Amino acid sequence: MPAERPKLIFLVTEDWYFCSHRLPMARAARDAGFDVAVATRVTAHGDAIRAAGFALHPLRWKRRAIGLLASLAAVCEIWRLYRRERPLAAHHVSLKPALLGGIAARLAGVPMVVGMVTGMGYMGGSRRRSTRLLARLARLVFPWALFGRRGCVIVQNEEDRQALAAICPGRAARIALIPGSGVDLARFAPAPEPPAPPVVVAYAGRMIAIKGVATLVAALQQVRERGIDLRLVLAGDTDDENPSAIARDTLARWATLPGITWLGRCEDVRPVWRDAHIAALASLGGEGLPKSLLEAAAMARPIVASDIPGVRAVAQHQVNALLVPPGDAAALADALMVLARDEALRRRLGAAGRQRVERGLSDAAVADVTRALYRELLREAGR
Repeated sequence: MPAERPKLIFLVTEDWYFCSHRLPMARAARDAGFDVAVATRVTAHGDAIRAAGFALHPLRWKRRAIGLLASLAAVCEIWRLYRRERPLAAHHVSLKPALLGGIAARLAGVPMVVGMVTGMGYMGGSRRRSTRLLARLARLVFPWALFGRRGCVIVQNEEDRQALAAICPGRAARIALIPGSGVDLARFAPAPEPPAPPVVVAYAGRMIAIKGVATLVAALQQVRERGIDLRLVLAGDTDDENPSAIARDTLARWATLPGITWLGRCEDVRPVWRDAHIAALASLGGEGLPKSLLEAAAMARPIVASDIPGVRAVAQHQVNALLVPPGDAAALADALMVLARDEALRRRLGAAGRQRVERGLSDAAVADVTRALYRELLREAGR
């Protein structure tokens, strides 16, 4: 009779996020020898998770609930799950699961913890006083909660690795850099640029304030005021569970402005990038490694984006992108205008972007690194 496979539980805030961003990582853990389960809030993707071959443990927590009482309730719920399931390892994805799940894993005696810090998210980019205070408190428990007794912490870019090493001195050797889940280079194949004019710039992602969507809208209006027929496509829905969610009436109002189209949620973003000339991300901060930019670069689209950690892991200034200060609508407008006027530059930057993702940012390359990490964890556990 074959030996029982050691159990690993992925802890993720939302089922849709697991399916869209972390499914390849869970498959890599399974390939490495783990029996993988997923603990998350279930809305519409529970069947998809089960169909992928993973056990599912529904949770009641919500991302918007970040107060003390809600956090304590979440820790208790996760603690009960870990005490019941007795996993060898828990993999906590993103900041909230890494902190609350890390506390629960410590209290439940989970032998090995993998924390995954995918950028500082809302706490990293918000200027609200209460959120900044929460971020300071979170950093105080980072060394204890994120790393556990054994295991490691995964970051998605070198700048986050250095920042975490500074917060947690003495633990640098337990910080692994894995650039997201990568991109399927066959599925996101280079696409020829559509006819122009008009030139189309697209943003694909959640409609939340921290992504700088308002800055992008303002920049688009500035470009059009200069007589350039630049169009903006916003592909994505708002996120009601995020504290910086953009109201739907605001999005509807933006869609009435000249040159702006709001598509709402898009299950397949490839048509968005095929019909666009430029990919944009005006993020204000908190990026791990933006999936939208990976996919746009794979399809040979030039990038205009904020010059911030995470973005720089895929977008290099004057190589495959033009980078501008975050929150600077005028600088963003200038960069968009440069690319709108220069087809040759767009093609050069787009080709360089495809080459960039081919060098270590494909889903296959990232899966190889991830499997190696999990196998090393099993070796350390004597399995």
